[in-house]
Amino acid sequence: MASGYKDGKFPSRWSGFVRWLASENPVTNVVSTPVRFQATAQAVWEQMLSYEEVPDRPALLLRALLPNPVRTEGDKTSVGTNVLCTYRSGELVKRILVVEPPHLLRFEVMDQHIGIEDCVTLGGGSYQIRACGEQTEIVLTTNYRGHLRPRSLWRPLERFLGHQFHHHILDGMRAAMPCAGASTSKTTCTTTSGSPSPH
Repeated sequence: MASGYKDGKFPSRWSGFVRWLASENPVTNVVSTPVRFQATAQAVWEQMLSYEEVPDRPALLLRALLPNPVRTEGDKTSVGTNVLCTYRSGELVKRILVVEPPHLLRFEVMDQHIGIEDCVTLGGGSYQIRACGEQTEIVLTTNYRGHLRPRSLWRPLERFLGHQFHHHILDGMRAAMPCAGASTSKTTCTTTSGSPSPH
């Protein structure tokens, strides 16, 4: 009888390849996405803290390939508190690590059950807010470990989807702010340390 997939196990000649294809990856990848708002840094900070419901459906590609975010619950203003992020496919728990209003919110992912664990493990991230002339730039960053191989093939797709996911979140924040349009003009931005950061 020909050997094949049986009782949840691959035949021995394929098991090594399967383990390699979706093996644990110790290397951390970083995706950062900037968006500018026609609003003050304080207004963007307050919107980021109060933003809970994700009003719009993601684009078709995101709906097909990534978990769809629904809402967040929890106190984002205190270090050490947990924030529950609900997705249509499960939940994610973040712990707040750094709060520096109105410039920086950093978090780590404590628990992840959103259906992509064999492909991607999320480590944490941050929201960084800085003045750009009369505008404000918010940079959403995600740290993750991708497990699909070969990494040279999957990493560009992961980065593309990461940027698209960030834009979905930040566009929702922008849409919820009155008179807060986005801008793509190049302006010198001031970081939290006060040094200029050209874009």
